[in-house]
Amino acid sequence: DLDECATSPCKDHQYCLNTDGSFSCKGCDASCVGCTGEGSDKCKTCASGYVKEDEKCTDIDECNLPEKVCMKENQDCVNTPGSYKCVCSEGFEDKDGTCVQT
Repeated sequence: DLDECATSPCKDHQYCLNTDGSFSCKGCDASCVGCTGEGSDKCKTCASGYVKEDEKCTDIDECNLPEKVCMKENQDCVNTPGSYKCVCSEGFEDKDGTCVQT
């Protein structure tokens, strides 16, 4: 078997999997920018919104950071993979970028 992976035939966001007589390109974990294999522990570098922790790229919970990320009144922070979003608190709705009581 020729190891086609030795020539790095895959794209930057993929890793190469050598098979008998062939190879396949598999997508890197969403937490990675470039990888050497499957999973968040095989990242070359961590994607934005992720930090290397115990040899793995783990999501940063922006909502638990010391400085608030959602600054508007009556707004709550919701953590998402690699990011966060600001939503109006319960009983409030977004009206032209301001959270007003419903």
